[in-house]
Amino acid sequence: MESQIKKIHQQLMSKEITCTSLVQEKLDLLKQNTHNTVNSLLEETALVLAKKVDTKIENGEEIGLLEGIPFGIKDVYMMQGTYTTASSDLLKKYKAAYTATSIQKLLDAGAIPLVKENCDSFGHGSSSENTIFGAVKNAVNSDLVGGGSSGGSAVNVAKDFTVFSIGGDTGGSIRQPAGYNKVYGFKPTYGRISRYGLMAYASSTDCVGPIAKSIEDIRIVLNIMSGKDVRDQTTYNSEVISEDVNSTIKTVGYFKNFIESEAISSEIKEGFLATLEKIKAKGIAVKELDFFNSDVLVSTYYTLAMAETASNLSRLDGTNYGARIEGANLKDTYSITRSEKFSEETKRRIVGGNQVLSQGFSDEIYLKAQDLRNQISARFSEDFESVDIILSPVTPANPPKIGESLNNPLAMYLSDAYTVGFSLGELPTLTIPKGTETGLQITADKKKDAEVLQFANFLNDIL
Repeated sequence: MESQIKKIHQQLMSKEITCTSLVQEKLDLLKQNTHNTVNSLLEETALVLAKKVDTKIENGEEIGLLEGIPFGIKDVYMMQGTYTTASSDLLKKYKAAYTATSIQKLLDAGAIPLVKENCDSFGHGSSSENTIFGAVKNAVNSDLVGGGSSGGSAVNVAKDFTVFSIGGDTGGSIRQPAGYNKVYGFKPTYGRISRYGLMAYASSTDCVGPIAKSIEDIRIVLNIMSGKDVRDQTTYNSEVISEDVNSTIKTVGYFKNFIESEAISSEIKEGFLATLEKIKAKGIAVKELDFFNSDVLVSTYYTLAMAETASNLSRLDGTNYGARIEGANLKDTYSITRSEKFSEETKRRIVGGNQVLSQGFSDEIYLKAQDLRNQISARFSEDFESVDIILSPVTPANPPKIGESLNNPLAMYLSDAYTVGFSLGELPTLTIPKGTETGLQITADKKKDAEVLQFANFLNDIL
């Protein structure tokens, strides 16, 4: 699909449309939508910014490529003065005091924020059902989940309610809902985009990333948000990714155990193997790789993620942030507030995290998980000596019906089996809506984000 950003830019500059009419059209769609994607609308701000863009154009001034482009923000990002709820009861009335670096860069480029988007509370989930605003409904089939945790962001893009949206990916939370809703979703190399102002879930794997309908729009937004930030010491200076779409990839690897797993549906397996044959037909070598079993990847990821969750959410006690329920004393106030205001899934992860960090368990469980993470990273380094790209399905199965995941948390965790390993490895990974029913996942070595996008363009041409 062509770049929507470039198309709208041309329409604005030629006065074929006005920014105000465009923004109002998107706001109306968001108001009328029945997919539960909206936590709060930024209508007043959006229309004021749109009028400024129209005025510049009327005065004959040039506007930037992102100037006037409407976008959505997953409701885990700070934007000063807006409700920033993380789809949780505890923060339902919380207003952000500052703006996240990634969002500020988009605002500085002239992009117009329309909506804070529904998601799993604090990012805890793979279906966007763990939210006080009601389950997000899939863009293709509203009986199915929207995916998570960035479900509202993916559905808004798929339904053209936003031109692009900014999701957050900890263990697959951009890539999986992108696959479920047949759009593009990118998790960049860890540290390429600042996490400052993103509510922390698991700080060692949290990533900011775009969801859009074209690879070119992913590239444009990615370039704007990338870069070193003194407020996030994990960030680094990255090169701008050019418009060059020519892929130089010579060898593609895939994980044999992913495809031979009992969990993978026959439909997704057949689609993936057919894709490999098309790649071979273009003269690219395809190499079978051995990797860690899915249960090892999932258990390692969730051990570390729950530990970091317990630590990160310890600050939310109703005293400094969020709603407060008074108890007989301070201890009771903390206990009652957190018990009543956190969701069942969030409490499950906090309890699990405190367990693995507790005395007597940390050496046996937490440190073992850290060691396994190091082994996983080392295996990736070894694999990328022999292949340029790793290709995989996004999920082992199609999206479940709404309600099924809530009744089976373990099945929800296992649905992340094909995404969490790349998060642990801090690797750049893109979902494209082709190749299988829930898309394909393209992964390269660290800081090779450009190669991922270039290979995605190649796949677009052959699939």
